[in-house]
Amino acid sequence: MIKPSSLEDAIQAATDPVDLLRNSAIGAYVYPVVAPEFSNWRDEQRAWRETAVLFDQSHHMVDLFIKGPDALKLISDTAVNSLRGFMPEKAKQYVAVTPSGHVIGDSILFYLAPDELVSVGRAPAANWLTYQAKAGGYDVEVVRDDRSPSRPMGKPVRRKFWRFQIQGPNAWATIERLNGGPVDQQKFFNMGRMKIAGREVRTLRHGMAGAPGLELWGPYEEGNEIRAAIDEAGRDFGLVHVGSRTYASNTLESGWIPSPLPAIYTGNELKAYREWLPADSYEAAGSIGGSFVSSNIEDYYVTPYELGYGPFVKFDHDFVGRDTLERLDLRTQRHKVTLAWNGEDVARIFASLLDGSDLPYKFFDLPIANYASSNYDRVIGRDGGTIGLSMFTGYSWNEKSVLSLAMVDPQVRIGDEVRVVWGEADGGTRKTTVERHRQIEMRAVVSPVPYSKVAREEYEGGWRAAVQS
Repeated sequence: MIKPSSLEDAIQAATDPVDLLRNSAIGAYVYPVVAPEFSNWRDEQRAWRETAVLFDQSHHMVDLFIKGPDALKLISDTAVNSLRGFMPEKAKQYVAVTPSGHVIGDSILFYLAPDELVSVGRAPAANWLTYQAKAGGYDVEVVRDDRSPSRPMGKPVRRKFWRFQIQGPNAWATIERLNGGPVDQQKFFNMGRMKIAGREVRTLRHGMAGAPGLELWGPYEEGNEIRAAIDEAGRDFGLVHVGSRTYASNTLESGWIPSPLPAIYTGNELKAYREWLPADSYEAAGSIGGSFVSSNIEDYYVTPYELGYGPFVKFDHDFVGRDTLERLDLRTQRHKVTLAWNGEDVARIFASLLDGSDLPYKFFDLPIANYASSNYDRVIGRDGGTIGLSMFTGYSWNEKSVLSLAMVDPQVRIGDEVRVVWGEADGGTRKTTVERHRQIEMRAVVSPVPYSKVAREEYEGGWRAAVQS
């Protein structure tokens, strides 16, 4: 058998795209290099609500540097977002869709200097931008600094930049201690500079739970020195390092769905893209997990409105997918919610591990229970019909609850009780993250997003407050 060289080859060699992805052997999604825990995940979660945390984001995202006269045109032609008012020293969340209006991926765009940007995020957005830059003949230079290896196996790891975030109620006190005096807080998603340990670092105004914070970055070789200075400055303010096991769980409280399936597996318009993507790309090697099963891969596709990105979509410019999005009836679109799972039902999952059963319920890992690159669990109503998809699941120590982020049909309202089907059918797929198990229905209450009252009412900017476009 000839080994596939592209995503398109892999699809053709498989029974269908769904079978390819549901039985992927890629294993668990790994946040590389950063220690799993620095203290314990419970205290690390609690710290972003009560004191301050240091997120090390240096390794798990792709940095795609775009430089040249057509840099902004490339972004404008591929983003649902408007670039009105976008200028150097500002950042923006970038969302790309297919000609059919379904989400490919998103990232954060940093406007570093005239005609010079960097996209920071997961691979799908970086891959799409790289392909479009070449296929569209844009006058840009694109340089990719890929995420660190999931399993470096003792080999040295090096990135172009270190990237940290200081967040939480005591973040700004830590930042001003670092600076040796007051720091201009600036507006949300505005960039600046400051000195740490005698080094100039770039900054992005950010914030969690209503408190101002910063994302910082600089040359990778200076990272350890900067980290030590942050540790010293935050010592009196309860600063806690957040490990890779804990890191992703912050989205359960703040409400961002990180990894929907890139909607690129069908459509003649995207065939050239699938032929360009290598057989070991994120899109080819990734996995789908969960209780929702359809033989049609397009049933896993989502629109920007379903992910809560509706406020980003602006029709003041031409972009890939614009015509389709303009024709959508928004009243038919699913909407994003948090599902708060019933504690007694969750306890049944763990009890099944200890009751001598030969076939327990699907294992529920803590604090993040996802077991695929993209997660799709059925949300069912009283009649047993599918009324939504639960897409990111875990446990919040702050809320003392299992939460999942979901998209549900328009008629589903806050306060409704629904059920989430946990586990895969027929004992599970062949994914390496899936042990033989049985399914269980979990009661859940449809709740707001963000779930955290503090985050919901006070979190600054972005899609959470629906003010950034």
